[in-house]
Amino acid sequence: MTPIRISCVLFCVLTIGVLPDPAAAQSEHQYKFQDILVPAASSDEPVAAKFSAANAGRYLKQSANAWIGSRKCIACHTTGVHLVTRPALSPTLGAPPEDLRKFALQRLEVLKAMPREKLLRGVTPVKVVYAAAGLAEWDAQVSGELSPETEDAFSFMFDIQMENGTWGNTECWPPYESDTYHVANVAALALATAPGYLKNLTDDKAKAGVARLQEFLRRESPPHDYGRTLLLWTAARMPDLLDESRKAELVKMLLSHQRDDGGWSIRTFAAPEKWGSGNRAEKLRGEPEFADPPSDGHQTGLAIIVLREAGLPANDARIQKGVKWLLANQRESGRWWTRSLNTDKWHFITFSGTAYPLLALQMCDSLPKVAAK
Repeated sequence: MTPIRISCVLFCVLTIGVLPDPAAAQSEHQYKFQDILVPAASSDEPVAAKFSAANAGRYLKQSANAWIGSRKCIACHTTGVHLVTRPALSPTLGAPPEDLRKFALQRLEVLKAMPREKLLRGVTPVKVVYAAAGLAEWDAQVSGELSPETEDAFSFMFDIQMENGTWGNTECWPPYESDTYHVANVAALALATAPGYLKNLTDDKAKAGVARLQEFLRRESPPHDYGRTLLLWTAARMPDLLDESRKAELVKMLLSHQRDDGGWSIRTFAAPEKWGSGNRAEKLRGEPEFADPPSDGHQTGLAIIVLREAGLPANDARIQKGVKWLLANQRESGRWWTRSLNTDKWHFITFSGTAYPLLALQMCDSLPKVAAK
């Protein structure tokens, strides 16, 4: 099988064809394409005077459209997250545009056409998994039935599965593109979400692939508490993956990270050396808030989503503390602030740091519906 590790800079050259532009990194826009101009994310952005689901939805839509228009690819931190969260946000934001599903299908055709050596390189397998996961979420949340396209995407996903049950990934950019444990959970969530897929599975190759994946998740120790959070999420949708005592242990772990203000911080979920290959450790240890990292949108939203799916009721006092933090900490642009684990230039994690909070609030019946436009 292909080696998992690859230099971050080399990967940019191989997949995009150019080196990152240092000047572009200083742009005043986080996302930019044609008339879409999304301001740079910053911890200094003022907190919104009033919570707005519409502004959050606008930020997600513009950011995803700008990435699709300018990059035309599935990136875990933006379009990947959009594919797997936007269908579930239909009760709040309205049905997702059909173009989003078409984007996933189009990218899958491009990926299928790649030479196998290139297909198995770096983060490319993760793109296949996120595309398949997006289609599964569409089936579950929009159409209500399993589509042939999703089944085909799963077949493609299993075709590039590694012998140990997971998929190749880089170790460069936490939390998404930094370990194979992450992508294994994304794949398992997708398989468990696709309507009737696991229950009615008859294909021997797919059955073997599911078995390898489940064995990987049972056998491998999560690299950190962030990985354990993902495992709890997966186990909530795949009830037979873990026994009840193990699930209860993971719930206790996740709740233990809640901060006094009601939120959660991604930085308490792993030591700097535990993210990927540890290549961000110096940056993380040098942050001014290292000793006492603040709550952030990404981890607070994710924690509430996972706890709700794990069975905690919306009126649980700890969940409600998190809800209050989210409602009080949205920024004027509509997003929530989360400092990137990678660099202090782009902060792309504010995308999931907005999608997760919006979904978390929806799951706690704390969101008004946004009128379709």
